Amino acid sequence: MDKKEIIDYFNSVACERDKWSRRNSYYHEELKKLIKFLIPQDTSVLDIGSSTGELLNSLKPSRGVGIDLSDRMVEVARSKFPHLEFLVQDAQNIQLQEKFDYVLVAGSLGLFNDVWKAFRGLKKVTNSKSRVVITYYNGLWEPILRIAEKFKLRMPVPYQNWLSCDDLVNLLYLNGYEVIKKGKRLIFPVKVPFISWFLNKVIANLPLLCNLCLIEYMVAKESGETKLQEMSCSVIVPCRNEAGNINLLLSKLPVFNNNSEVIFVDGYSTDGTVEEIIAAIPEYRNKFNIRLLHQITREDFSKVKENIIKENKMLKLGKADAVRKGFDAAKGDILIILDADCTVPPEDIPKFYLTLAESRGEFVNGTRLVYPLEKGAMRIFNLYANDIFGRIFSWLLGQKIKDTLCGTKALTKRAYEKIKESRSYFGDFDPFGDFELLFGAAKQSLKIVELPVRYKPRVYGDIKIERFRHGVLLLKMCFIALRRFKLN
Repeated sequence: MDKKEIIDYFNSVACERDKWSRRNSYYHEELKKLIKFLIPQDTSVLDIGSSTGELLNSLKPSRGVGIDLSDRMVEVARSKFPHLEFLVQDAQNIQLQEKFDYVLVAGSLGLFNDVWKAFRGLKKVTNSKSRVVITYYNGLWEPILRIAEKFKLRMPVPYQNWLSCDDLVNLLYLNGYEVIKKGKRLIFPVKVPFISWFLNKVIANLPLLCNLCLIEYMVAKESGETKLQEMSCSVIVPCRNEAGNINLLLSKLPVFNNNSEVIFVDGYSTDGTVEEIIAAIPEYRNKFNIRLLHQITREDFSKVKENIIKENKMLKLGKADAVRKGFDAAKGDILIILDADCTVPPEDIPKFYLTLAESRGEFVNGTRLVYPLEKGAMRIFNLYANDIFGRIFSWLLGQKIKDTLCGTKALTKRAYEKIKESRSYFGDFDPFGDFELLFGAAKQSLKIVELPVRYKPRVYGDIKIERFRHGVLLLKMCFIALRRFKLN
């Protein structure tokens, strides 16, 4: 659902919200008890996703402000609690400048399209003494809650994502917050005398069994002053037969610093990609410095053309070669890989830049496996295979890697020079370049951080992945990593 659809939906159910809360009063009272324990009375509180204001009012704040996307929800809250302030605002674009003792995000994270952006905006309303209190649903409960909605046992909610605790801790870290407390509550959200008490107060607090709880929560604070280094940036775009995506990519790619360049590395395209790039250079001159490199010159191609035609084969230059050529030619302090197919939104590139410029990590790996995938973006087999290989490589490399094959990666030029030193150790083994970079970063003990991205289906051109052959290649990478990292 887009933003307008979410607003329309919550406007349509605003008058029924309190009815649903009364129907599930046990759950809501337990949630209030938890929040009251975490947030003392007589403090200033900002409630993000305040709905009809019931939760904020129960906290008895000295100053209480609630923001919500739905103007109808805000109207209901204002009429019920005139002593509190309620505003129509987007949590992903907070317009307040006031600092609060506590910022509460209770159950609304699942509605955010971009959690990174929402956490980024919290700096407007927090300081070093503020605390951010977050509650969210355990992903294990998703099918149960969906069934409850179908049988009208709870209000339907159009969730945009189901994030794990580790995902949220990482997203907070990337935006300058550290988690100081976390926990789980409520294994049985229905009131049944004695049974509810026993399950929620005894069983829910036992090791392992606590992982079945519905509510997870955390408390975070600012991790310290963030220093943004002014660094130049080179965005490397490997491309082959992507003519229909060139203008789309450049139009969507934001200007995020005063010294950035875009380097297209073409792998001998035959659909007019080169011509599209050449035409775009003057059109986007005021936005970026655009350069075009060729993996193979026409003179070199003519030498091998006859054999390629005779054997009826496609010229296989490889993405790894394109990335190497782009990195070697780049002038920027920061190097970012962006695939030309636009399956990862170009709008996300500034996040990669900021992660490095703020020294949150030394190697940034995009991950497509945090947010829900758009229909047709990835086959179910590939999704599960990526998840399994991510777990394997996390163990092999000693750092968390959720998505090894996401093409969007970022590192500093200095880090890349270190990785180049590792090539002789691993050999020339990777046609994609993803594993050469990941293995090299792990070998050089660079801090690898993951940045969640939305993943969309390709709108132009053909998929370059041969699923079976590349699946075999992934297995080969596992054995190489095992031999080089665990059995060395």
